[in-house]
Amino acid sequence: MTKKSKEANCQFEESAIGRESEQKWDDCQEGAYQKNAMERCEDPGLRYAADKEAAMEQEPQKDTNDEGLAWEEIRTEHIVQDEWIDFRRSAYRFPDGSVFEPYYSYSRKDYVVIVASDTAGKYLCVRQYRQGIGKVTTEFPAGCIEEKDGKKHSTSKKTLAKDALEAAKRELKEETGYESDEWEELLTIPSNATLADNYAHLFVAKNCRRASGQELDETEFLNVKKLTPAQIEEWIAEGKFQQAVHIAAWLLALRK
Repeated sequence: MTKKSKEANCQFEESAIGRESEQKWDDCQEGAYQKNAMERCEDPGLRYAADKEAAMEQEPQKDTNDEGLAWEEIRTEHIVQDEWIDFRRSAYRFPDGSVFEPYYSYSRKDYVVIVASDTAGKYLCVRQYRQGIGKVTTEFPAGCIEEKDGKKHSTSKKTLAKDALEAAKRELKEETGYESDEWEELLTIPSNATLADNYAHLFVAKNCRRASGQELDETEFLNVKKLTPAQIEEWIAEGKFQQAVHIAAWLLALRK
């Protein structure tokens, strides 16, 4: 081996030794980091994940900052309590010990909202008068989960998924005359978390087909209107699609 070859070989070996030392140092640092992370996780009851995939599988932990935020109900008076609504006036003690009254809240039946499309890709909407805003609105088929669906008036018992689905199928057929074999639940969400304790169950129904005429209740007066996705987007932007939970259902349906 020539002198030049020996020098080159020696430099290569030194470089390889240097890289190996750096790798050992990196491994040592990573090991120390993991040990430190695991020790930190032990106190609050967390688990350390060594890689991103394992980290994604960990369940979110309860936010300890929520402690001391709950209100304490002191007393409640039922102002109206019938088959339609349980309207209450209550007094609450705040976390700082002060008392506030009156605070008004209510219970109503859980309900369903159905984002339904036919075989041509148009969406089944309904036009009906809404007394709250004094206007005829455009919205998706929707309705309460009745006792015949397995749901009582009281919202203290959680609505079963099968009861909500049965209600959705019934409401779609009653209001539009359409049926579907392709159902998917989108989300169950509080109807009005500030004042009410009932929930909205949101569904998607695809490839709906006409099975009969409308079967409306005695208090229902509505017309069916089919809209394209572009029309729904336009009407939402212009404030013509005026049910907030229905808009949420639409946005969730677009993600499917």
